[in-house]
Amino acid sequence: MALFLFLVLIALVLGIIGVAAEGLGYLLAIGIAVLVVALALTAVRWSRRAGNRPIR
Repeated sequence: MALFLFLVLIALVLGIIGVAAEGLGYLLAIGIAVLVVALALTAVRWSRRAGNRPIR
């Protein structure tokens, strides 16, 4: 959970800098990519937990 929050924070900061600073639009793209990676990692971890339930 801490990794997810850290990656979301980094994505937010990069996005704000990319929007606010002229000519640094690539930081916005990197921020979006980091957010997508964070969401993908969370989805993978969540799906693994759901698959480990014992069959009754």
